[in-house]
Amino acid sequence: MAAINVVVKHQGKKYDIEVEPDSVGEEFKYQLYSLTGVEPERQKILVKGSQLKNDADMSRLGLKPGQVIMMMGTPGEGGGAIARPSEKIKFVEDMTEAEAARQAGATPAGLINLGNTCYLNSTLQVIRSIPELQDTLVKYESRPSPAVPVLGPDLTKQLKELYKDMSETQEGMPPFAFLAALRTAFPQFAERAKNGHGYAQQDAEEAWSQIISQLKQRNLPSPDADSRTGTEDSNLPFIDNYMAGELTSTTECDEPAAREAGETPTTTKESFLKLNCHIDAQTNHLRDGILNGLKEQLEKKSETLDRDATYTKKSKISRLPKYLTVHFVRFFWKREAQKKAKIMRKVTFPHELDVIEFCTDELKKSLVPVRDKVREVRKDEEDIDRARKRRKKNPEDGENDNSTAAATKKDDKKKPAAPADGNVDMGDASITYKTDAEFEAEKDASLLAAKKELHALIDPNLGPGTNQSGLYELRGVVTHQGASADSGHYTAYVKKTGPKDPKTGKVGEEDGNWWWFNDDKVSEVTPDKIDTLAGGGESHSALILLYRAIPLPTAEGLVE
Repeated sequence: MAAINVVVKHQGKKYDIEVEPDSVGEEFKYQLYSLTGVEPERQKILVKGSQLKNDADMSRLGLKPGQVIMMMGTPGEGGGAIARPSEKIKFVEDMTEAEAARQAGATPAGLINLGNTCYLNSTLQVIRSIPELQDTLVKYESRPSPAVPVLGPDLTKQLKELYKDMSETQEGMPPFAFLAALRTAFPQFAERAKNGHGYAQQDAEEAWSQIISQLKQRNLPSPDADSRTGTEDSNLPFIDNYMAGELTSTTECDEPAAREAGETPTTTKESFLKLNCHIDAQTNHLRDGILNGLKEQLEKKSETLDRDATYTKKSKISRLPKYLTVHFVRFFWKREAQKKAKIMRKVTFPHELDVIEFCTDELKKSLVPVRDKVREVRKDEEDIDRARKRRKKNPEDGENDNSTAAATKKDDKKKPAAPADGNVDMGDASITYKTDAEFEAEKDASLLAAKKELHALIDPNLGPGTNQSGLYELRGVVTHQGASADSGHYTAYVKKTGPKDPKTGKVGEEDGNWWWFNDDKVSEVTPDKIDTLAGGGESHSALILLYRAIPLPTAEGLVE
């Protein structure tokens, strides 16, 4: 059967379309998409008074040459008529090494092991996963500060150069300059192996702490230091703002005699760059270990008793940074063996961490309302997304569901029950019906209102470098394989980020997978691999966790 030429009218314009009889409605819609820019799912095409369905057999519609067909619909956000690219398309084969490395989804560069340097390679990979730090390092200039003298080589400058080189390749790189600077600044990392061959293995947590402390000393400015938020935190250096928290601690003598003599508890505040997860025989989960770390026994002199006494120090978090580092305290000194040993106990940890129970009452008042609203908004988003996918998969069922669910009394009273045959009495003029578009618009409006309410709950005193909900998502893991810190092997896992729009700078949706950095070998793994890093033997177990405050839901994409 020969093709049929029809005319489609849309927004005052006419389009001549050639319809193949053996095609279906969906193909016809894609023809119109190429001409109008209106996505197929947003098109409403009327043929003889009925809406064209995707699976409609075009040969059965009785189309005649020159027949006029009406189409309604507008392009969605980011839609529009398809146009020739403004820039010449460049294929990966024609790109430079640096250009290919910057493409979305490109495998990141690994780091070559220079002889027992896996502890450093894994640490550098996880620290590199902090985008705000990358932005800050790009602008860093090495300038001596009389107020804050820093002795030795400038590790921050070396880190900047290393990360710049890594961003321009997908191959393994040898971190020669940074390693040399680290060993000069901290001679313990230049310790030779006991067998006399090469350098000794070192502790990744010690390397992490020294690198972060050096960045702190250099007073790197926060990326939002010039913002007009008016918050005190926006003027803090990067590490103090984005990676440092605050503990409020109460120390009290355990002996009743001290209290009877009038000794009162003392309250202090101190900054922290990591939370310790202490592991004992009862520690099964990260939560248990953090609670252990927030309570400790001290022995010191009591001025009231005029002798040494035991004190209990209880701490609560009074400031949460955007990036929270958690250290599993797995290594200890084994006296009889005269070496570091490792606690093999399995300790599980979540991909999403709620830390509100560890916070002071004052901070909880700011965080709890936001956390609860975030969970409510998330549930609404999931329900809407699930409903849309169901309607897209079964459009006819979705239309029937909506026509019934959206039938309401004009006075907004209770919806009338449908008869047993499922048909509503069309004679009742008090019943109104909502289209799919109207139904979705109501849901979107409700979700938008909830998101506005969420942002209204945010404490303005919590700056951009803090966590405003108390919820964190796992972004990086440093692991250790082996029985002691003096041997074994370190690797790193970093969660993949979504593709970045080169024009807007916005990051797209993530696929949930992770990069595994085993020195210069880089591979992609699924989220279930992370769940195997809880320990329980000499296999890879988590030593350092890097959590990031969850991004708060935005109203982007919704119409007011």
